[in-house]
Amino acid sequence: MARRTKQEAQETRTRLLDAAEQLFHERGVSRTSLQDIAQTAGVTRGAVYWHFEDKVQLFDAMMERATMPLEEGIEAATSPSPDRPLEDLRLGLLNVFHCTVNNTRTRRAFEIANLRVEFVGEMARILERKVAAHRDWTLHNRSAFERAIALGQLPADLDTQRAAIGLMALVGGLLHHWMLDPESFDLVELGQAQLEHYLSSLAVPVANRFPSLTEAERRTLGRQAVCDANRSRDATPADSPAPPPAADPT
Repeated sequence: MARRTKQEAQETRTRLLDAAEQLFHERGVSRTSLQDIAQTAGVTRGAVYWHFEDKVQLFDAMMERATMPLEEGIEAATSPSPDRPLEDLRLGLLNVFHCTVNNTRTRRAFEIANLRVEFVGEMARILERKVAAHRDWTLHNRSAFERAIALGQLPADLDTQRAAIGLMALVGGLLHHWMLDPESFDLVELGQAQLEHYLSSLAVPVANRFPSLTEAERRTLGRQAVCDANRSRDATPADSPAPPPAADPT
């Protein structure tokens, strides 16, 4: 009987996570209530609170379930030899691209987290989770670069923090762009090409083809109306000629 009760509780939890994933994706997180989730899962609202304290905890559990394949894939991509940090990093991130395209749950969770959640009210706590995850990934990437430097695979003067942030921007940008328009490019193919190009470029110093900004160029920064937060859209720019006086109707 106890085993059956435990199994039923697990089945209820799974139905709640399935319902949350479905509704968050269809309606957005803010527009989905716990009552909506309970109704879709076919349970009472009390059953929701038996498993989860609030919507934030339910959201976290849903995301953890969806990202588990990614974590397992990254661990599987880690070679037994410690002398392949860049290759391991490459395979781990390729697994992210592959899972996003081919694993429906992973893709849906990424779309929810990036396109269907507002970080306001109770969901503001989710932003803290997202920031922490970004920092963990950046640290993971930086650690791989530092190991590669120690092995002589990357230049000793490489700024590993900047390199790690650049890699995060590349991967995150590709994922976000693809989720907005999946038909625009092959995420796995283009993702692999761009990822390999970026990692390879870190090993070869490249001269900056751009000269330093001149003072005249610096003065142009922020001069556009869209850059001036204090300028009203309807205001007449100070350096624009004044409109001609209205004609005297008499």
